[in-house]
Amino acid sequence: MRYFLLFTVVVCLLSACEKEVQIDIPGYKEQLVVDGRIQTDCYPIVLLSASKNIYAETDLSAYLQSFVYDASIEVNNGSMTVPLQLFSIQDLPAESQKLLAEMLSVELNELIFLPIQVYSTLDPSMKGEVGKTYELKIVHKESTYSGETTLYPTVQLDNLYWKPDPANPEYGFCWARLSDPSAEYNAYKWEAKRIKQTNTGEPYDMIFRRSSDPYFDDEFFNGLTFEFDTRYPERDTTYPENFRRHYKQGDSVVIRFSRIDRDVFEFFDKKDAQLGSAGNPFSTPVNIPSNIKGGALGIWAGISTGHDTLYCIE
Repeated sequence: MRYFLLFTVVVCLLSACEKEVQIDIPGYKEQLVVDGRIQTDCYPIVLLSASKNIYAETDLSAYLQSFVYDASIEVNNGSMTVPLQLFSIQDLPAESQKLLAEMLSVELNELIFLPIQVYSTLDPSMKGEVGKTYELKIVHKESTYSGETTLYPTVQLDNLYWKPDPANPEYGFCWARLSDPSAEYNAYKWEAKRIKQTNTGEPYDMIFRRSSDPYFDDEFFNGLTFEFDTRYPERDTTYPENFRRHYKQGDSVVIRFSRIDRDVFEFFDKKDAQLGSAGNPFSTPVNIPSNIKGGALGIWAGISTGHDTLYCIE
């Protein structure tokens, strides 16, 4: 009886503390999503799509139906304005196809099968040029959106060399030395492409590949000189199990070390963080910033590319 009375008292106390909480969840509103690039010596490319409700279907058909093809787009390089037109993938020049494949993270030979169109131009005056600022303007359904990005001068690597792994000297890492300028903010993007050929004479890599964490800025090393090592972005299943992301002795690799502005870095850094934590119920929510004004989501990204060659010889 004593335990019963104690239980009754506890239940009454807990019931007295109950309070109904009401949370107003805003309704879903569709927004325009922009994925645009202007890269050194490349034509601009813009993909437009419509955002989706979190509870909407996420299959391939829904993804393809989300693309937007009825917008008016133009790019200004500071001296002239050029309208962008819709292109099928097969009608794009080879360099634009490679850039698009890198944007979508698909192999070049698979890109041609995607039934999508992109906004671009073949006007040579609109190829990305270091030192210029590019303004993007989009008009869609009586709304106007804009973005701005700059191709800053690249920062060159001091040194680039291959160092074998002590566990297997046939495979190793790419080491680089960077002297970061102290007078300005800098953010970087690291990519790699092997230029050796397969047994059939085809290149191992048709496009540049980026690792899971290719973007970094100088928040913690502004003005410093330091060395860092990298592994190859993709796993090569022909290599031994523990060395499938190593650089093999005798390989020749092109390193693309690019400079990006703060807005571009913030977007891709936060986007990668969100993708890396997807499905984890204990992860901290990440809000991805955008440099698109007018209420749209996404990025208009300027990328100043610099290239160096790594010879995998000790």
